[in-house]
Amino acid sequence: MNELDVVLRTGEFISKETIKEHLGNAGIGKGERIIVHTSLKKVGWVSGGEQAFVEALLETVTADGTVVMPAQSSDNSDPRHWMMPPVPEEWHEPIRRTMPAYDPHLSHLRGMGKVPECLHRHPETVRSPHPAHSFIAWGRDAAEWMRDHPLEDSFGEGSPLGKMHGSGMKILLIGTGYDSCTALHLSEYRAPGLETYRDGASMLVDGERKWIEYDMADLESDDFPPLGMAFEREHPEAVTRCKIGQADTRVIDMDTLVDFGTEWITKWREKKKVAQAEKAE
Repeated sequence: MNELDVVLRTGEFISKETIKEHLGNAGIGKGERIIVHTSLKKVGWVSGGEQAFVEALLETVTADGTVVMPAQSSDNSDPRHWMMPPVPEEWHEPIRRTMPAYDPHLSHLRGMGKVPECLHRHPETVRSPHPAHSFIAWGRDAAEWMRDHPLEDSFGEGSPLGKMHGSGMKILLIGTGYDSCTALHLSEYRAPGLETYRDGASMLVDGERKWIEYDMADLESDDFPPLGMAFEREHPEAVTRCKIGQADTRVIDMDTLVDFGTEWITKWREKKKVAQAEKAE
């Protein structure tokens, strides 16, 4: 969808003040801790674009709150696993040799959208040190939550997600669905039976660029939408539906969702294991 299409689909003028008003109507205010997923095209044409949107978030929660967004650099990974797009096999080793080392300031955000890219440019934003699955944060908890991010714990207890759990965090899905809900990866990590595969990334080690191999969790977000539907049936009190701009939005209690997701994924993995065993017989 190009910008003209967005303009034509926007029924009323939207400004930073519009976004702030809608956030307030959704129960988001000063001191709030939020992790935000946004489709700006679904929001509509905003005067000032992503800058206005980010400023609306920061001015709403203020420095007493915290704004978090995923900031993944998924191309800093072993090219043998790449599918979108794949690259020739003879390129794999040269890529491992030449991929620039992860830099929290320079490494781009792959497929994250304009809003996280804008927040990343804010001088007070802090980015976690994971080479492929980093987060960015602004506000009260930013330094603490982003300080450490273990290489083999992308979305587990030692990750920023693990630190956010128990803090009263709210998830904002603005024009996006549960398939974009990164917090559910914490549920995947907590559920028994998590499988891993060998991955790699380019990193700075003692000031030198090196290709480092590590065990990466085999994650499956395809089941997040049915998980989310089951969650809303069982915990309607934990989800507020509203509009931010023109975008259908959910405001979700993170703790309740992650805890439910852990149970749901545990049962799903057990069913999958039984089905695989029956198929093998």
